[in-house]
Amino acid sequence: MTWTQWFIFLLVLQIIHGLGTWKLYIKAGRQAWEAFVPIYNAVVLMKIISRPWWWVILMFLPIVNLIMIPAAWVETARAFGKDTKLDALLCIITLGFYLYYLNYFADVNYIENRALKPKTSAGEWITSILFAIVAATIVHTYFFQPFVIPSSSLEKSLLVGDFLIVSKIHYGARGPMTTVGAPMVHDTIPVLKTKSYLYNDNFDKRNTSWANKLQLPYFRLPGFENVERNDIVVFNQPADTLLDMNDFNPDRNYYKPIDKKTNLVKRCVGLPGDTLEIRNGYVYINGTQNKLPPRSQLQFSYRLTLKKPISTSGEERMFYNMLDKVDIDDGFQFNPNDGTFYLAAASDKAIAQLKIQPNIASVERITRDPEQNGNIFPRDPNYKWNVDHFGPLWIPKAGETVKLSTDNIAIYKRAIEEYENNNVVTRGNQIFINEQPATSYTFKQDYYWMMGDNRHNSIDSRYWGFVPYNHIFGKPVFIWMSIDGINDGIKNWSFRWDRIFTTVSGSGKRSSYLIPFLVVVFGIYGFNKWRKKKKAKA
Repeated sequence: MTWTQWFIFLLVLQIIHGLGTWKLYIKAGRQAWEAFVPIYNAVVLMKIISRPWWWVILMFLPIVNLIMIPAAWVETARAFGKDTKLDALLCIITLGFYLYYLNYFADVNYIENRALKPKTSAGEWITSILFAIVAATIVHTYFFQPFVIPSSSLEKSLLVGDFLIVSKIHYGARGPMTTVGAPMVHDTIPVLKTKSYLYNDNFDKRNTSWANKLQLPYFRLPGFENVERNDIVVFNQPADTLLDMNDFNPDRNYYKPIDKKTNLVKRCVGLPGDTLEIRNGYVYINGTQNKLPPRSQLQFSYRLTLKKPISTSGEERMFYNMLDKVDIDDGFQFNPNDGTFYLAAASDKAIAQLKIQPNIASVERITRDPEQNGNIFPRDPNYKWNVDHFGPLWIPKAGETVKLSTDNIAIYKRAIEEYENNNVVTRGNQIFINEQPATSYTFKQDYYWMMGDNRHNSIDSRYWGFVPYNHIFGKPVFIWMSIDGINDGIKNWSFRWDRIFTTVSGSGKRSSYLIPFLVVVFGIYGFNKWRKKKKAKA
């Protein structure tokens, strides 16, 4: 839905509210017309039900309003003496239309200065839980969100099992686009394994399903910094518009809302307007090699050959212990055909340590040939690119224009079509955008190039291309917990104490703030306990 459509929709809701409550407003000593004025009627209603004015704000926040609006229905009924469990149930299951019955048919009287405290302990618990959910949802949606590192694509900087706090205020909090869904969960409800939001998965742009129309247009609150080169960024995976995640050809008949696409974390190596190229696995921006921050380490795959074959179980155990000591633990395989070992990921530091081991004959980095087609973005036979040799290509920037031809349309088609809502077709040697001949295109938003530091074990922009700005939702700032073996069962868990309560970014050696945090917590606890004792003696 567009903003105009949402305005009309909300106006209709105000009329429905006014028709169903105007007599109740009169009984509460107000004027009938006050029930019909948008926003003002909500402020007046808060006075009628003896609730604070800021409830009005919560009633207009997506997701949060799914709790607050039913709460307002129930409180309105209670303000007129209907405070049983049945009354509350009727308010909710009739979607508020129970108030029509109270307005036109029931003989009710307004209760002024009514007691707001729930009559039972169960009622107190329910009220406390609901408002805890509301508070947590606001923080989760507009300020900070927890995130767990699921893969090793940023190994060394972020490890599998790191529990992050992702800031949404750095780049500006993105408002929810999906208006009907469960609070504080992503696209699936845990345990139940069902979709957490109301949407038609068989969407196409011609579909008029009402579920599709309850989507809010994209908007973002102001942030205090822009995405910078080498920032670690959390974003929604653009390729998650697909039926099959192993096939990156877009299917316009399948769609997920942007805010419900799969969450990924990668490093932003290319900014809007950059010309990016990958040579031998290294990223070059505008012709200059990109240098990563001190805490990061690039990793590549290697082939390792021994001087003397392993012949006993003891030698095998010593070999694997040696790999662990040089910090190679992301997977290695033995090839009995040629007697070599395949190392899935190793840093320069690890390789340097390997080369001085007495039984190591050679360590050879595995690199694709420049002309070897890797079946990656843009998946066009004219571009023989792979994960080690890629580009050059220009990253779109908002307001800038690219000249289009049949040679480069494969690179920009998806951005123009899927992310900027146009129809793009090629007929012969001519390109048509929305059925109009086109030789150029001006982009509406910025795009970014996201990659993992683990260059041979990362599904990233090399596979699905540009990341639109509207898919970016946060910046990881803090590691509050880190568990080694998180995917191997609780018996195999091991806490990484040196990573708990550390910052994600920064220079120099990583420092944990766990002890200072505990000192502050226990200090506040002790001070409050002392103050209560002192107050009791007085």
